[in-house]
Amino acid sequence: MNIVNKDSKNTFTRMCIGEAIIKLLKDTDFDKIRITSVAKCAGVSRITFYKYYESIHDALCDYLNIIIIEYLEECAKNPENGSFLDYSHILFALEFFNRYKDYFLTLSRCGLHSILINSINNFMSEHFTNPKNYSEYRLYCYSGGLLNTFLKWEENGCDCDAGEIARTLEELYS
Repeated sequence: MNIVNKDSKNTFTRMCIGEAIIKLLKDTDFDKIRITSVAKCAGVSRITFYKYYESIHDALCDYLNIIIIEYLEECAKNPENGSFLDYSHILFALEFFNRYKDYFLTLSRCGLHSILINSINNFMSEHFTNPKNYSEYRLYCYSGGLLNTFLKWEENGCDCDAGEIARTLEELYS
């Protein structure tokens, strides 16, 4: 088996685990979810779960990291989106993360915002260690503001056009 297929299979398995946790969170408090339930819902063994994770929290963090990696890959394929503060990039981000709204809204509803904000902060520190054109605080303000705005937009049932939100955020950060 070549490495690409192995990585794809691993990613698929990890995503199944993450999606199973999200499904379980709709009916069960986070603290009451057990690895056995996650494994059964994901269609994997407990051994497979423990191959990747030590805890359910770790699995949720990893699921967001998988989403962020996919986001970065799509960003790289679409250089026309420009700088992350540009309208086109903000619009792209809103539309991309909308695909995973169930994940974001479920974590928000369950009070697990720390997973979201910590993952975004880790992303910012890993990918923007020496920002050339932006202060570190501006980057964190942007990413936290985008997350909070995205969550509110989703909670409101996407009550306005993503382009309208992108224009508002671009004006705010320009």
